[in-house]
Amino acid sequence: MWLLLLGVFAARAGLCLEPAEQLARDILEQLVDVNTADSAANVTAASEAMAKRLRDAGFPDADIHVDGDDPRFKNLVVRYRGSDTAKPMLLVAHLDVVEALRSDWSLDPFHFLEKDGYFYGRGTVDDKAEAACWIANLIRYKQEGFVPSGDIIVALTSGEESGEHNGVEWLVRNHRDWIDAGLALNEGGDGAIRNGQKVANYVQASEKIYYSVELKATNPGGHSSVPRNDNAIYELAGALLRVSRHQFPAELNPVTQTYFERTGKIGKGKIAAAMRKIAKHPHNRRAIKTLSADAHENAMLRTTCVATRLAAGHADNALPQTATALVNCRILPEDKPDEVLRSLREVVNDPKVEVTAVTKPRIAPASPLTPEFMQAVEQTTNEIWPGVPVIPTMSTGATDGRALREIGIPCYGLSGFFLDEDDNREHGRDERIPVQSFFDGQKFLYLLVKRLSS
Repeated sequence: MWLLLLGVFAARAGLCLEPAEQLARDILEQLVDVNTADSAANVTAASEAMAKRLRDAGFPDADIHVDGDDPRFKNLVVRYRGSDTAKPMLLVAHLDVVEALRSDWSLDPFHFLEKDGYFYGRGTVDDKAEAACWIANLIRYKQEGFVPSGDIIVALTSGEESGEHNGVEWLVRNHRDWIDAGLALNEGGDGAIRNGQKVANYVQASEKIYYSVELKATNPGGHSSVPRNDNAIYELAGALLRVSRHQFPAELNPVTQTYFERTGKIGKGKIAAAMRKIAKHPHNRRAIKTLSADAHENAMLRTTCVATRLAAGHADNALPQTATALVNCRILPEDKPDEVLRSLREVVNDPKVEVTAVTKPRIAPASPLTPEFMQAVEQTTNEIWPGVPVIPTMSTGATDGRALREIGIPCYGLSGFFLDEDDNREHGRDERIPVQSFFDGQKFLYLLVKRLSS
């Protein structure tokens, strides 16, 4: 009995882990315990900690760079030398995390905790788990004497969440030679668990374009005791209502068409049926109507624009002289921002409401779903999770992959971390990742990189 209890305790304490797993767990704990939210301004500490691990593992100083546009937000770039018969492969993860308040959580967000089969802490999903796996696996390749066909580069970056000190963009502008590669792997695709079953391993191959527009109504104003027939707030409100009722056309591209085709095969009900139908008939009105009623699938179908901020007036007893709203658009890669702006102006259709762009769109093409790459992902997936389909997807949000695609480096978002569709705590309270999902993802990334670089 005592031996049995001792074995259970050892397993729970992580003493039965393989050396590579223990290393990845230790690195994840170390990274989570460093507060790298923007307010802490402490990304450099995490980069330096990983650089020390690499030096201790035998990586030469000449192949390790810790640098950035701010001494508090430095990035780590390390190169593992290959045979130079192929272009380098770039493995990216960001070290910064979204803000987290201790009062919002049931535990300390910046203290790593293993509990009830989960690793808890800010960044355990986004994106320190992948960062830990890249470093642990790179050290393992070196220990094993693996010689890839081309160099393997790991870049752990800052500013992906806040954008103030974006590491990938800084590296592209200042040290492209450090990260230049034939392809890149990044965050953006996870595995999906539905009703306790693994149903899909997603690969992000494109993302929508971030584009914000301001609507502004102006008025001479006056005293609130003498209301005018025209009012900047009411005019802006009417314009926003017209924007809210507008739908941009439904469009498919190679990534989203494959997404709907394969996702429709693993689902049930009218949504799955509509996915299968639209994959074969992209202009089917009934399928478009069904998918448009679902917020996520609607975002996969078309460009979207939604009001996110409002400001108006200057005094309680004065008629508003200005009223403004910010409308945030996420544009399909195939659509042109200028055309979206023109459409919004036509929808607003009010000379008293000015519609202007406030952000410069960054446009990047989708990464090609080449047979060689997709077969490698499918073979690796089937090796670990037999029968689980690989499904390409387009991110409705944004990742650092856009900056790489923009300069011609195909980038694919994947991780092999399977998460419950009903318990995704990314950016949320008590962020966590299943322990087994973390180690399975580590194995998936280890095997995939070897397969792609052999």
